[in-house]
Amino acid sequence: MSVYVVGDVHGHRDALADALRAEGLVDDEGNWAGAEDQLWFLGDFVDRGPDGVGVIDLVRELHGQAPEAGGSVQMLLGNHEILLLGMYHFGDRQVPSDFGPRSFARSWEINGGLLSDQDRLTPEHIEWLSERPLVALADDHLLLHSDTLEYLDWGEDIEAINAAAHEILSGSDIESWWEVWRRMTTRYAFRGPSGEENAQKLLDALGGKRIVHGHSVIADQLGIHPAQIERPYLYAGGKALGIDGGLFVGGPCLVVKLPFEPED
Repeated sequence: MSVYVVGDVHGHRDALADALRAEGLVDDEGNWAGAEDQLWFLGDFVDRGPDGVGVIDLVRELHGQAPEAGGSVQMLLGNHEILLLGMYHFGDRQVPSDFGPRSFARSWEINGGLLSDQDRLTPEHIEWLSERPLVALADDHLLLHSDTLEYLDWGEDIEAINAAAHEILSGSDIESWWEVWRRMTTRYAFRGPSGEENAQKLLDALGGKRIVHGHSVIADQLGIHPAQIERPYLYAGGKALGIDGGLFVGGPCLVVKLPFEPED
């Protein structure tokens, strides 16, 4: 049994299917072929690409198929799922603010939201997405969408964080929803002189020996073009692994087998 992770797909369903097929995790028809393997998606299925709902549908199908073979397919919520759900529930309703106009509709449009996704969302999509966790452990890997410490503002352990988020996403308090979106847009906590220390702080609180995250495009971290990305980015003294290849800006769809060790 192997554990695989996938970062930000952003509506590129066909590229995702091709990448999963290349790893032997789906067959030519797009059905689960990964036997007892575990596959985790770290969020951001939608926005900026042509078929966000198609990505959701593909993953939901695999989520249902994998257990029959003894495997598992799961996903974490990314900030763009929060934005999609917020747009669905609240639209252009204003979020109370001392800093000027704010609404989910405005942020959704600025951040690459597509009407074609909103038009195809069903209550089943909304229910399924709303029940997904924000944080998970897979073996010794702490899985997150965003490279931020702000998860700790929801609780001191994984169970508390996921429960707090689920309570908010089950309710209709627009300010609480907005705070989820705001926190999950923050990034780069594991960069710079305090990066390794911050990563260890999160690991000490939530468990695991290495953080695996999406959200921040590897090319932006390294200052290179996304087309040059071939592998995940291990940094913060080996305590953080970034896996967002920047698919929506011409980078690869990385399907990463854990544990990842860089080639010499």
